[in-house]
Amino acid sequence: MPLKTPICSFDAKTGILCPKCDSKLRSGQITQADVEASVTLTGLAEKLKALQSLTLVRAWSLPSSVVLELGQGNLAIVRGEPGLLSTLAEAFGRKLWVLEAGSPDRKFLEDLFYPAKLLTVNIVYLPDGSKMTKVIVKGRRTERFPHDLEDLKQISKALRGIELLIEFQQEMVSYAVR
Repeated sequence: MPLKTPICSFDAKTGILCPKCDSKLRSGQITQADVEASVTLTGLAEKLKALQSLTLVRAWSLPSSVVLELGQGNLAIVRGEPGLLSTLAEAFGRKLWVLEAGSPDRKFLEDLFYPAKLLTVNIVYLPDGSKMTKVIVKGRRTERFPHDLEDLKQISKALRGIELLIEFQQEMVSYAVR
């Protein structure tokens, strides 16, 4: 099964849009980021077999990173292939985030924070009537934390409209003594 992208496979191979895909771009059905990601992934798929079974649903280009939203079940393929994420990030030339399309907000946040573990996700209603999503990450915030918190906030706001409040907490372990 070949790689599926928002543009047709011929356009993804050549980098030149046919009239149909060009009209999709001009009407806003797809974005320039979708086109660029489709071309990049198609070029890599010829060398990397793992990419050939993926479906690119949407791509976003942010100032410091690229976000790829893949079809259902594709995230496991990408994470299961050693070194694939770093190869993709190198090809895009920026920090790369890979998420699963159509997932509930909780799963979206777990994928966004991966490999960090989330202890809880809660909605906090503020006095002015707005709401924020409070995410508590397992462990302490150290220099080794794999993500920039501002990037996480920016991506969740841009993709899902979720305002994040991020906290860190050591998991409490209780033992029953008999």
